[in-house]
Amino acid sequence: MAQQTEDPMAGVISDLKTHARLLHRQIERQEAQALSRIRQLEEFREVDAASLAVSIKRRHCLAVISRELGFQGWPHAVAVLQGTDATDFGTLLYPKGAHVHWNIWSASYAEARAIRQQHGGYLLAYRRHFFIVDQHFIKTLGLQPDDPDWDLIGRDWVKPQHPDARERLYGKLLQRWAVSGRAITAERRAQDSV
Repeated sequence: MAQQTEDPMAGVISDLKTHARLLHRQIERQEAQALSRIRQLEEFREVDAASLAVSIKRRHCLAVISRELGFQGWPHAVAVLQGTDATDFGTLLYPKGAHVHWNIWSASYAEARAIRQQHGGYLLAYRRHFFIVDQHFIKTLGLQPDDPDWDLIGRDWVKPQHPDARERLYGKLLQRWAVSGRAITAERRAQDSV
């Protein structure tokens, strides 16, 4: 029997698909909060609830969830989460309120990596930029700075030594989003409108 190679991000992507399915059902039931979320998509801003309930597709829900997480859309989210897009990481790793923390920014990954190696910290990405943060920033993300997965990725989110460890960290980060998703949703809308 041939051994199957499992995609390490399949769990996180599957979880997001589950959230999209739940959002789709809420829209079909015309729940106000779900209708508000789907109206983030320009094509649905002026559509009445009854029409939304029958015209919405799962792909629309995937797009909304992706945008709430700081990605341009579903294909962008999948590419970043799978590690196949290293040109634009979205805004997931820089939540509202993070600007109060000490961090060092760089447009160059090589420079950011050298700074992190010299001074310590955690190397993260925001869209096409890189930044080094301390443990307090990591706590703001909702992650634990002493999580062993940080050491496994070399404290480098962009080019992790063990991609499966980054996948687990993504999973924990997205679990936080699922628990407090409405707050993050509002934050993302405010951030992206600036």
